[in-house]
Amino acid sequence: MEKLVPSLSIWGFVLLFTCLFIEEINGQNWLSGRATFYGVNQDPSTFGGACGYDNPYHAGFGVNTAALSSALFRNGEACGACYIVRCNRKLDRKWCLPNGAVTVTATNFCPPNNHGGWCDAPRQHFDMSMPAFLRIARQGNEGIVPILYKRVSCRRRGGVRFTLKGQANFNMVMISNIGGSGDIKSVWIRGSRTKSWLAMYRNWGVNWQSRIDLRSQTLSFRLTLVDGTTMEFLNVVPSSWKFGQTFASRRQFY
Repeated sequence: MEKLVPSLSIWGFVLLFTCLFIEEINGQNWLSGRATFYGVNQDPSTFGGACGYDNPYHAGFGVNTAALSSALFRNGEACGACYIVRCNRKLDRKWCLPNGAVTVTATNFCPPNNHGGWCDAPRQHFDMSMPAFLRIARQGNEGIVPILYKRVSCRRRGGVRFTLKGQANFNMVMISNIGGSGDIKSVWIRGSRTKSWLAMYRNWGVNWQSRIDLRSQTLSFRLTLVDGTTMEFLNVVPSSWKFGQTFASRRQFY
């Protein structure tokens, strides 16, 4: 029996070391930040904000949305990205819900005040819609809680959507309901009478523009997400399109 003791001790040490190692690796996936909520008496469908979504419901995001601090917003490039957020009960057991977690989509910008505010750089801050905030924290007077968060793949219903805006030689397209990484890096457009792909430029948020008159042409798009994934949406908009219309493709990033 005495010879078994060191053997068990060694295996116990190995098991403990392995668990700690796995915990450390997993812990690297989570980042620390803070979260508040906004829009107590507002309709969540109006939370399109700085990303330019006309209506987050129509864009496919529901009520679980958030405004990001400047360190996360990346001048609008983060629009459409998904994050899983959970309250850090190790730092605040009073207000954090046990096992509370919610996946939110970035649809807005939390502007800095440059006087030490929570949305000032380099702070990692989520100003969440109230329905999303109450998935991770108790309702009360606290108002701000410590969180752990990480990027996750976006899961959307249906295909990517293209809403046509602008006029004459100024075409602006709002692109929404994007799966995968969710955030767009580059966009190209091609008309049925255009021989090559034409680069579009980010106007603001998820609104991309070009100064080519493509009226009465069938439109195709090529999208590259921040993670490098590229997909083409050929002839997704018919030549009879009008400004203000939305067209849903059958293709999606996963």
